[in-house]
Amino acid sequence: MAMKLEGSCRCGAVRFAVDSHTPYPYQRCYCSICRKQDGGGGYAINVMGDSETLEVEGREAIGIYRVEISDNGSSHFSSAERNFCMKCGTALWLYDPNWPQLVYPFASAIDTDLPVPPSHVHLMLDFAASWVEVQDGPGDQLFPRYPKQSIEDWHKSRGLWID
Repeated sequence: MAMKLEGSCRCGAVRFAVDSHTPYPYQRCYCSICRKQDGGGGYAINVMGDSETLEVEGREAIGIYRVEISDNGSSHFSSAERNFCMKCGTALWLYDPNWPQLVYPFASAIDTDLPVPPSHVHLMLDFAASWVEVQDGPGDQLFPRYPKQSIEDWHKSRGLWID
C-alpha cells in the first residue's frame, strides 16, 4: 500500500495529502529554478505522488507559478505548474500536465516523517550557485544535468518502491 504523505504551508492556510509509492527524498536539484523558488540550501527536493489521490484544503490560498525559460535567444513558459501558498509563500508541489498522473510535492512541505534515503542523487550541478557546497556521501551520484533513471526506477532498483 502506498504511503500517505501529509503536508502544509507555513501559515496553515493550505493542507494537502497524497499517496506516494516513492517517498524517499533522495533527489537534490540545484537548477536555478529550484534553488531560487524552493531551495534554501541551494537545492530543492521533490518526492512523487499519485495525482488522483491529491486532497487539498485551502485551495483558494494557492497560487501557480510557471517559469519563463530562455533557450538560444528565444523564451517559452514551462508547462510545469509550481503550486505555492499565496499567504506565506511556501512551495507546496509541482504539477506538469505532460504527466497528469503525477504530482511532485516538495519534501520541505511534507509534515509526515519521510524515510531516510540510503543515498542521494545530486542533479543539475551545472547550475549550482558558486557558494553551494555539494555534500555528497557514500553511494551518492552526481549529474551535471538530469539523470536518465526515473524516480520510480530509482526506488524500484533499490527495493524501496512501496506498493
